[in-house]
Amino acid sequence: MKPIQKLPAVFFCTASGREPVREWLKSLSKIDRQIIGEDIAYVQFKWPMGKPKVDYLRDSVWEIRSRIENRIARVMFAVVDSQMILLHGFVKKTQQTPNPEIELAITRLKEWKHAQNN
Repeated sequence: MKPIQKLPAVFFCTASGREPVREWLKSLSKIDRQIIGEDIAYVQFKWPMGKPKVDYLRDSVWEIRSRIENRIARVMFAVVDSQMILLHGFVKKTQQTPNPEIELAITRLKEWKHAQNN
């Protein structure tokens, strides 16, 4: 039997060294962090996958869909060179994922790719 391959997760890091997704996770309660962490790990082991846990947004950006307490959290990511790049995390306040949140993830993905090529 072939061992399960885990998709390694990497936090997006700004030019100044900040890791926005890690900082966002640290701002959440312990139980919320645990739920989101388990959802990320699930995707790492099951990738590629789709709804209901994961949804494609656009431009190589996907979202992990987590239910925390009475709220909904999203972690946006892209898979590049067999790595899961965690780009952006937020708690949803509307039914649809807001465009500015998606645009931020796309911008961070471009920054990450640019940094990798230098």
